[in-house]
Amino acid sequence: MSDVRQIIGSIALGAWCFLIPSSSLAGDAFALSWTNNLLSISSPKLPGGKLDILYLEAFCHKGSTQRDWGKTVLRHKTVLVSNAPQHLGFRTQVVPDVEVLHEVRSSADEVDFQFTFNNRGTNAVDLEWFQPACIRVAEFTGRGQSNYISRSFIFTDRGLTTLDKTRRQTDGFYRGGQVYVPHGIDLADVNPRPLCLDQPVSGLIGCFSSDGKYLLATASNRTQELFEGVFVCLHSDPRVGGLAAGETKKIHAKLYLLDNNPDELLRRYRKDFLEN
Repeated sequence: MSDVRQIIGSIALGAWCFLIPSSSLAGDAFALSWTNNLLSISSPKLPGGKLDILYLEAFCHKGSTQRDWGKTVLRHKTVLVSNAPQHLGFRTQVVPDVEVLHEVRSSADEVDFQFTFNNRGTNAVDLEWFQPACIRVAEFTGRGQSNYISRSFIFTDRGLTTLDKTRRQTDGFYRGGQVYVPHGIDLADVNPRPLCLDQPVSGLIGCFSSDGKYLLATASNRTQELFEGVFVCLHSDPRVGGLAAGETKKIHAKLYLLDNNPDELLRRYRKDFLEN
């Protein structure tokens, strides 16, 4: 972890780092709503006024990289248990015996996700990783499936790197998309799509708005993979690492919606996930 801090602290951010103070996103908290597994984040300050997220998308077994997706995912059902404009509470049942209690809270420039996994059964559950949020970024970036990667980024050992500048591959169990796997994660246990040759040095994946004024990024405290999908979407998918009988695990994630200032994004990321 100290190596990660050192790399992030010395990153050269590149041409995308510019500030436009007159277009600040600071102000009232974003409004939240959820229906039919779609989480919407709304504000007149957001490009397009709203950001849609498929929430929750999938819970996954080990050995997922070279396997049919239908044999990887565990069945689940999510219900909304509390509903306020800036605070939503959920309960998700994951087959066979896992209960996930999760909360989503918004503030002026971020959305906070807290997950508590409980294995209520008497047997261990092979739940290696999960996809909480498929973030749909077409309206935010003003781009489509063929070109949104030029406005999307991760951090590599070269600094802030737009996805079109990474060492991409095209072969995978499924074609399309790209998977970015951090050091230490088993390459057999990620999304069954092409694996990028570049490794991310942080859990952040994000994109820039169509007008260049804002950035959106997401991360968690237990990164399994970063993923560029096939629906003009971005993912930061957390690792669960399996659940023993009776075991409880907690996972924390955030979505940042900031002025276009990668330095501030990295400062917030370090504070939220590396300094605690």
